[in-house]
Amino acid sequence: MSEAEAATADTVAGKLGFKDGDLLQELGYDEDVDFDFRATLEDETGSELLTEDDQDVVDGVLLWWRSDDGDLVDALVDSLTCLDEGGTVWVLTPKSGRDGYVAPALIQEAAPTAGLHATSSAGVSKDWAATRLVSRRKS
Repeated sequence: MSEAEAATADTVAGKLGFKDGDLLQELGYDEDVDFDFRATLEDETGSELLTEDDQDVVDGVLLWWRSDDGDLVDALVDSLTCLDEGGTVWVLTPKSGRDGYVAPALIQEAAPTAGLHATSSAGVSKDWAATRLVSRRKS
């Protein structure tokens, strides 16, 4: 690993697999999102998070998801609309014990129906956890 790669891995964006210049789309934005986390991602990628209305091809999607947000499979399918091939979807959910908590099993069950596979998880802030989803490999 080069020095630049090691430095990127120590950033919030780097831990999520993003780097300077990557475009990220944010879905499920509401007043309860972690604003510090969002600001850090924008600083580290060098661009503002795109909204649900933007149609640019993106390197990653951040899907803020709560237990009462509806059908997760539908939301995951929608998250793929602008995602570049090989891009990553991060499902951000309230941590256990917080309002809107989503059990990891729900994400594990919904992902394959949307053509995705859960690969890892990360605590991204005091109140939010993240689950990384990628496209399933074609056999």
